[in-house]
Amino acid sequence: MARSLQDRATSLREWVDRTAREYPARLAMTVFAAVITLFTLLLLPPWATSTGEGARFVDALFTATSAVCITGLTVVDTALYWSEYGRAVILVGIKVGGLGVMTLASLLGLAVSRRIGLTQKLLTASETKTGTTRLGEVGSLIRLIIVVSTSIELAIAVILLPRFIALDENLGLAVWHSTFYGVSAFNNAGFVPTADGLLPYASDWLVIIPITLGVFVGALGFPVMLNLLQARRYGRRWVRHLSLHTKLTITTSVGLLVAGFVTIGAMEWANPATLGGQDLHTKFLSALSASVMPRSGGFSTFDVGEMRSESWLITDALMFVGGGSASTAGGIKVTTLAVMLLAIVAEARGDRDIDVFGRRIPRDTLRLSIAVVFIGATMVLVSCIALVRMTDFSLSEILFEVISAFATVGLSTGITPDLPDGGKYWLCALMYLGRVGTISVLGALALRDRRRVVRFPEERPIIG
Repeated sequence: MARSLQDRATSLREWVDRTAREYPARLAMTVFAAVITLFTLLLLPPWATSTGEGARFVDALFTATSAVCITGLTVVDTALYWSEYGRAVILVGIKVGGLGVMTLASLLGLAVSRRIGLTQKLLTASETKTGTTRLGEVGSLIRLIIVVSTSIELAIAVILLPRFIALDENLGLAVWHSTFYGVSAFNNAGFVPTADGLLPYASDWLVIIPITLGVFVGALGFPVMLNLLQARRYGRRWVRHLSLHTKLTITTSVGLLVAGFVTIGAMEWANPATLGGQDLHTKFLSALSASVMPRSGGFSTFDVGEMRSESWLITDALMFVGGGSASTAGGIKVTTLAVMLLAIVAEARGDRDIDVFGRRIPRDTLRLSIAVVFIGATMVLVSCIALVRMTDFSLSEILFEVISAFATVGLSTGITPDLPDGGKYWLCALMYLGRVGTISVLGALALRDRRRVVRFPEERPIIG
């Protein structure tokens, strides 16, 4: 009997590994659709709501999609509408969704690296510290992702726990809040267990900093975290052993953080509805949070709906870029932006190659980046047109909600609960496509490697 179960487990692992290599898009979309369906069913019973009346299907579907796709957009108040059971289901959905994103994206990286031999692999099948288990094995990969992610979530919760106890919360409530925020922060989910979210803690460094740091680390991506852990073995020379992907992700992420901090801080500094009414140290803390959270975090220490329109535009741009590849963050990813910017710099200098950190980026990576940006922009454009026709909200409000859904961020101007059911279903589809669509499109494009025997003559069209 035990032998039979072991054989079945081995067969299942081989099937998942083969599917991930040969049909990554199909695997990603099927798994996420099934998980969303399951959590929708778990949120439908009467005991899932605080009133005991049972949730409307569109509200259960929207919440389940937002949790599994680790977005954070809501159509009902998480703390007030859902019961303790409902909030627990949401927390489990966030955890499952975060693990699923990192696992599927990492498996895709393995599939891409095996099929077309990229110089800088998304995730190398190198040996772990044990020296025996290879990450190419699905079981080992999943176990490592679970250990790393859970360790970081617990670390955030442990840091937050004493502070919540000091704020006159009983031990049980403090454990629940710290655990919820730890899981939600690292997975860039944006869900909050209290009605006011982080607003009461806007000036509390001991709450905001751990959550903000958790969002930033979660947005770096599993390949980066793994590479950093491996590089530690080399002592003072650890920087030399960082991959190009890690260097690009970290430098671009830090650059976006600084740019967002300066621009949003400057634009909202005198706005009495956001930063203007805060003291100096709270302004700096809120500006830092407002720069990190659009990366897919979704938390806010002030009313996003009261931000100036130019701040919305900056936030739109940060949300569209998102975080790192194979991370819990959404968007087109920071490495995509980095490759595009490096290509522009190379073109301006007249260089034939795109060089950075002593490495040359292949041309097919640039083509892939262009495709990802174009597809993402097209999804946002079509969704904006659809929602503008469905509602009476302004284009700037619609654009903000659409990018937040596509990039699985969760920040909102406050119009999502007021959307018609058709608009809610549309955002559900957008969150789903924004989460698995980029993974699927990347896999479908990267795994296409056509070898042509006959090539047409070259001729340059006029550009610009």
